[in-house]
Amino acid sequence: MLNATYEPLTALPLRRAVVLVMCGKAEVVHGDPGGLSLHAATFSLPVPSVIRLSNYVRVPYRAQVPLTRAGLMHRDRYRCAYCGGRADTIDHVIPRSRGGAHSWQNCVACCAKCNHRKADRLLSELGWHLRVVPTAPHGPHWRLLVHSGDADPLWRPYLGVAA
Repeated sequence: MLNATYEPLTALPLRRAVVLVMCGKAEVVHGDPGGLSLHAATFSLPVPSVIRLSNYVRVPYRAQVPLTRAGLMHRDRYRCAYCGGRADTIDHVIPRSRGGAHSWQNCVACCAKCNHRKADRLLSELGWHLRVVPTAPHGPHWRLLVHSGDADPLWRPYLGVAA
């Protein structure tokens, strides 16, 4: 969903998009590439892929991107911060039991094997090191990453340079 100024706001379910278009609160900017349409008794509507709100919605400024599992996995590209394998869990670099924070700088994507081996120990105790230093992401496009796994490749032109 785009704001009235074509700024990306969020990804939303098809049902919600159709309701916004039907109520006149949004317009279809880009339809389904397959050409599918939704049919009712009195009208036909192309399945929306990208919609734009009719009225501008003010987005409150957020200094920090909220820490979510999906966002963290996307930041680390689904790779374990220790061995580089496929990540399926989240690990705190400095364990919470030792005063580590639940923050972007202390959380990394991790495979189950490394997470189990590390347990509640520090990296220096194991002789391990991080492949990449974790940092907090920035930019408005991070709001859309909750749905990045099922994102349509045709959305790229609407997401801006950072995505």
